Order: sequence, then structure tokens, then C-alpha cells
Amino acid sequence: MFDKSCKNMLVRGVNWIGDAVMTMPALRALRKNLPGAKISLLVRPWVAPLFENNPDIDEIILYEDRFDSLIGRFKLASLLKAKKFCSSILFQNAFDAALIAFLSGIPKRIGYSRDGRGFLLTNAIPFNRDDRKMHHVFYYLNILKNIGINIDTGYSHPCIYLSMEERLRARDVLKNLRRPVIGINPGATYGSTKRWPSERFAEVSKRIITELDGSVVIFGSKTETGIAEEIVSDSRLSALSPQTDPPGMGSSQLLILAGKTSLRELSALISECDILLTNDSGPMHIGYAVRTPLVAIFGSTDPSLTGPLGKEDVVIKKELQCSPCFKRKCDKQKMACMTSITPDEVFEAVKHLVPKNRAVFFDRDGTLCKDVGYLNKFEDLEIFKETEDLKALKEKGFKLIGVSNQSGIARGIVKEDFTKEVNKIFIEQYGFDAFYYCPHHPDEHCSCRKPEPVMILRARAEHGIDLKKSFVIGDKELDMLLAKAAGAKGIFVLTGHGAESANADYTAKNLKEAVEWILKNS
Repeated sequence: MFDKSCKNMLVRGVNWIGDAVMTMPALRALRKNLPGAKISLLVRPWVAPLFENNPDIDEIILYEDRFDSLIGRFKLASLLKAKKFCSSILFQNAFDAALIAFLSGIPKRIGYSRDGRGFLLTNAIPFNRDDRKMHHVFYYLNILKNIGINIDTGYSHPCIYLSMEERLRARDVLKNLRRPVIGINPGATYGSTKRWPSERFAEVSKRIITELDGSVVIFGSKTETGIAEEIVSDSRLSALSPQTDPPGMGSSQLLILAGKTSLRELSALISECDILLTNDSGPMHIGYAVRTPLVAIFGSTDPSLTGPLGKEDVVIKKELQCSPCFKRKCDKQKMACMTSITPDEVFEAVKHLVPKNRAVFFDRDGTLCKDVGYLNKFEDLEIFKETEDLKALKEKGFKLIGVSNQSGIARGIVKEDFTKEVNKIFIEQYGFDAFYYCPHHPDEHCSCRKPEPVMILRARAEHGIDLKKSFVIGDKELDMLLAKAAGAKGIFVLTGHGAESANADYTAKNLKEAVEWILKNS
């Protein structure tokens, strides 16, 4: 069993972008169980940016190329030994991960007993092939479960924590494109069996531009620029002049960013897309980690193991006798698993996910009802009479959605069932379409607490919402920051404790005035 008295822990991360994203729920579970421990993450430089700003990690240690030699490994071990870690958890499967932990003199070394490394581990978790039949997110969580760490404290979706500056820079890059903006990731590092043909991406891109009157942004690494060039040079798209140096001159419907972004920039840009159309690849995993709706194409691999985790995401895969084969190249030279997927079905999947609804998002306490501190009894519930005016928004086709921080639940002041009952009143009596709330304590630094936009992004996927045509109404500055992060317009109401906002698009006396402004400006 794991010694929870350990206050200085090393986690050996994995080397692939997609795998790195899939370790995030395990890191979150580790932090929930060990809130006072220092958690350091040892990872390769090319995946490290995914973990920047992540509150579940205290330190990122880079496993640089200079440590690859035998002498380099001893230098790395010496560096780690000086940090006096008491435990190490190895998400990476390789022998090297266990060797480095052993050479570093870390007393507790925990990981799967595979790749001939069991003798180097103090907690060697039995491994059999059935362990690889679970989704890889749970493969990593299973390590923690086997050492007595509670993973049933509530599943945490992978999250890449983007700063406001990163979001705004990405939005600026895409600002001249017609919406909907569809990101396309036509590459896959693993091999050709994970790549849908370029000419088919070109056909779908053409239909996005001509039939949806939308835009296409083509992503890819520096080694995948040739794939992007194949797509744009295809006769279906060659009539359009792609924009290659944003925000420069060129087409307002086709933008080529392959080979032009860092990993953080790619993550922020994907987050600003309305949909990501992608092969099974690292950017696919980034897509669901930033909550962008996905259409994911699978060929030689299995979505039950590495597929997207969003409920509304679409996976397209053909059930063939030879698939999944998990091979980099097709033995039959036919690639039937990919060529049997048609542009028509992919385009229809994209079309289905295009956001068509506008929404107004509301904070609760201080916006819809009187802010009494922690609302925990019905006698204190005073709903503002102006809430009746929200029906005018419904009549104009807006969805009404609540988004509320409710840390009183985690503090033990408010019962969660009570919160649900109050929110239910707004759904049943005032026509709200949904009501989301964050039950966590601020010290948990969860991804759903405002001003992080996860509650709004969930609503986007579940209700088909175009955030750029939507509004946020709230009485706190964090509500206005939420609007800014999501790309919606923010309306600050003076019905709570706040008197002014530096980030609001408009300040209203009350809900009635806010509704009038929305109807006038939409």
C-alpha cells in the first residue's frame, strides 16, 4: 500500500502527447488524495507544455536529450537524488523509467511489472494483457487503485489549463475567418494506418466552405506540412488562396497552420475552433482536453482504448475483420479501415455538430436571486422579480443556462441536494434549459470553477451552442472573466455585491435592463 505520509513525490510521465493527456485524470486523483504533497513530474520536453499551469503539479522536470546516454542517465539520477523524493509513480512503461528511479535512490518505486523491470520496483503491480483492454485513462488510474489510492472521488476529465492571454491570442489569429471554424488535423505520427486520405480531407474541407459557409484551419507538426500541402493543392480546394501567415492577407475560409504552432498555441487554437475533425492522434486528445467537440476517424486503432472522452464526440470507425490491427502500415496494402470511410459520412458528422443555438448564461446568487452568502435554506431564497423578463430571451430563441460556483457544498455548509433543488426551480418555473454548478472548494483548483470556462464548454457540447453569439450575465468580476475566456459578451448586473467591472461589455442595473440590451445587440 502507498505511504500517504510521503510529502515529496516524483511522477514519471509518458512520452506521447495523447498518452500524456490520458494521464491527467490520474494526476488529479493523486492531488485529491495528497493535497499537501509536493508532486514533481519528470517528462520529455515535447510533452511538458501540456502540463503548464496545471494545479495538480508543483514542478516539471525535463528529461532532456542530454540524459539519453549512459552517462546522461547517471547525471539525471544524481539530479533527482538531490531532490530527496520519498516515492515515485511510473506512468511510463519502459525499463528506463524504473532504472532512473532506482539509480535516484527513491525508496518507493511504483509501476506496472512489465518490460523486465519488476525487480527494480518496490511496488510491482501485476500486468497482464487484459490490463491493456481498458481505456488508457483507466490504465493509469489503475496504478493508483492498486496501491490503495482512492480513485472513486469523482472522475476528472483531462484538462489543459490555458491562460486568458493564450485564449485571446488564438482568438485573434482566427478572427477573420467565417464561422463555423472547423479545425482539421490530417496527420498522425504513429503511421499511415491512422491517416485518412488527404484527398478525402480536401473533399470535406470544400463542403465545409461551400455548403456550411464556414472556414477550415489545417493543423499539423513541422513533419506534417506536406500533408497540409496535399490537401490545399487538391483540385477541390486549389481555387482558394489559403491564408498561411495569420492574420495576413488571403482567404477568409482557409488557414494553414501546419508547422507554425507550439504545443500551447495549438491547444489554444483548437479550443477556439467550433469543431475539430481529426485522426486518432495527439491533437485529438488535446481536442477533448480543451472541450472542443470532435469528429474522430479511427482505422487501425481502437476507440474503446484511446478514443475521445466527450459524450457528444463522434467517432467514425468501420467494423472490419482486420481492424483494429494496431500496425503502422497495412499488410494488405489496401487500408480498407480508412478507405471505407466516405467523405459523405464524415461531412454529415461535422454538420451535425455545428453549433446552431445562442445562449445566455447566468450566475445564480446575486444575479437571479439575492446573494445571502451561502444559500442553504429555502426561507432565504429570494428570486428577483426581473427573472420573469427572461421569457423574452426564450421567445427570441436563446437557451437559458445557469453556471454557478457552489463551494459551500465542499465546505459542508450547503447540501448538494439542496443546490439541485434550487436550480431545479429555475428549470421548471423560469424555462432554464440546464443548470451547471461547481461543488468544489477553491483550494482544489478544479477546472470547472469560474472563471475557468469548463461549465460553459460542457454546455456548448451538450446543447450545440455558438459561444461567439452568446452572453454571460453575472454580478461578479469572475463572471465577466468567464465570458471573456469563452468568447461570449459579458453583462455585469448591479444586483449583487459588486459595483463595477473592468471586463464587462455592458453594465446593467438589473436583469430587465440586461435583457433589453441583449435583444438590442443580437
